[in-house]
Amino acid sequence: MVSTSEIKKGLCIRYNNDIYKVIEFLHVKPGKGPAFIRTKLKSVTSGRVIDNTFASGHKLDNVQVNTGRFQFLYKEGKTYHFMHAEDFNQIYVQENLIENAPFLKEGAFTQISIDSSDGTPLSVELPSSVVLEISEVEPGVKGNTATNATKPATLETGAQVSVPLFINQGDYIKVDTQKGVYIERIKK
Repeated sequence: MVSTSEIKKGLCIRYNNDIYKVIEFLHVKPGKGPAFIRTKLKSVTSGRVIDNTFASGHKLDNVQVNTGRFQFLYKEGKTYHFMHAEDFNQIYVQENLIENAPFLKEGAFTQISIDSSDGTPLSVELPSSVVLEISEVEPGVKGNTATNATKPATLETGAQVSVPLFINQGDYIKVDTQKGVYIERIKK
């Protein structure tokens, strides 16, 4: 248990049958009435962000969360298999816990948050950007570099993104994993 006076950024709490990470907090002491704490909480399991206000002195369940570096090995159905980068233990994570799973390439490293009390994986965080090969796209036309026109492309992981007209099959591109958008072409 932790008191609201001990709330700090990064603290994980159990609230409304879910685990949340404190993103922002502000202790408010109004001229009239009791003090309270305004928070912005991010669900560790779903990624949803909520605003919440707690009365001063309110008790919250503190959750110990370990975060480790894991390498993605392979996918089997809706289950993703990962290996810890240091001790080589393997864990299995369901697809619904992985934000932007279509951008996950075999061999890629991720950060996985695990509930310390029971060892349950809570979330998988991909790097902010990844470099992937274009596996399928309409051929590019020489000279189409000055417009903002785009075309759909399929990446090696099966994900779909919109790319500029000059991108061809076999090109490598950098993709923002949070927004799922093209950033730039990479020369390899």
